[in-house]
Amino acid sequence: MAAHAESTVLTGARVVLPTGTVEGGQVIVEGGRIASAAPAGAVRLDLPGHWVVPGFVDLHNHGGGGASFTSGSVDEVLKGVRTHREHGTTTLVASLVTGETDFLVQRAGILSELVEEGDLAGIHFEGPFISPCRKGAHSEALLRDPDPAEVRKLVDAARGTARMVTLATELPGGIDSVRLLAELGVIAAIGHTDATYEQTVEAIDAGATVATHLFNAMPPLGHRAPGPIAALLEDERVTVELINDGTHLHPAALELAFHRAGAGRVAFITDAMDAAGFGDGLYQLGPLAVEVEQGVARLVEGGSIAGSTLTLDTAFRRAATVDRLPVEDIVRSISVNPAKLLGLYDRIGSLEPGKDADLVVLDADFALKGVLRKGAWVVEPHVG
Repeated sequence: MAAHAESTVLTGARVVLPTGTVEGGQVIVEGGRIASAAPAGAVRLDLPGHWVVPGFVDLHNHGGGGASFTSGSVDEVLKGVRTHREHGTTTLVASLVTGETDFLVQRAGILSELVEEGDLAGIHFEGPFISPCRKGAHSEALLRDPDPAEVRKLVDAARGTARMVTLATELPGGIDSVRLLAELGVIAAIGHTDATYEQTVEAIDAGATVATHLFNAMPPLGHRAPGPIAALLEDERVTVELINDGTHLHPAALELAFHRAGAGRVAFITDAMDAAGFGDGLYQLGPLAVEVEQGVARLVEGGSIAGSTLTLDTAFRRAATVDRLPVEDIVRSISVNPAKLLGLYDRIGSLEPGKDADLVVLDADFALKGVLRKGAWVVEPHVG
């Protein structure tokens, strides 16, 4: 049971605000929200040598804690959500992998109820409308072209909770599907694609605004045929997802993305599968068997990388200690930008009065020490 922090003042930490980092700053929490003034009798929590940052927002997550969002029961889905909350992700979109239409419709109905109850922030359909050339850990037998009528059927099944659909937009029906998603207010994401540079530009012009795990499951950057990566990096309308686990991306690729797109157009994601926060072993990702060894998930058949076992606190720490990114840039990529993409920045994504009291406490080495969600401690900090 999470402990409630009805009226609490967090003091003495480095607090990352939209205007920059405040040394020895404070955050006031009252009634589940961030307040501008401390009420009488508020509990003070002194956090010298720590960081206080906004809660993390994950746009692309398939599960955790041994639970799959694609196949798990409601209780199992909630277990996965709790696992990621314990690692700082206070807002999470549940991602589904390729499946039969009726199955995806059924899953969307189950997950939409959890969105309506506030446990999830939305649903992401990753597949089935992706390229067999770049399928990654998706069943090729279940892939199909992005028929706008079927796209609409999935979105309708989510009852207003669909937030994103990943498509290989070069396939027949791809551009029309992008236009439909834009009309419906659902993010069209380009991913698992074999598109050329020119085809990618066409999709962006049609309304695509996200690159699903940039660099992964798409043609590499070429000097004569630049492919989708160049088009996605150069266009100011596109936010690029990055999986910063040290397996999916070389540090130089991450540096390139930040240099070209800038911190304002990067969203750190986990692309986590059910092994996240759980451990090595054998798992299922949709219909496919996955083996996790030393934290790396790969298909049993073929050896393709099958999502990650990443949690966003690890992505944050790696960005700060390995990639040496400014903390303010990390916060934009892990909280601000995804919150804006989801249309939730009026409620989450930054530490401002009136917003939900979603925050993460990190120590001087960027290890997670506390997580607060809507004013309740998920992980209560113990500071000596």
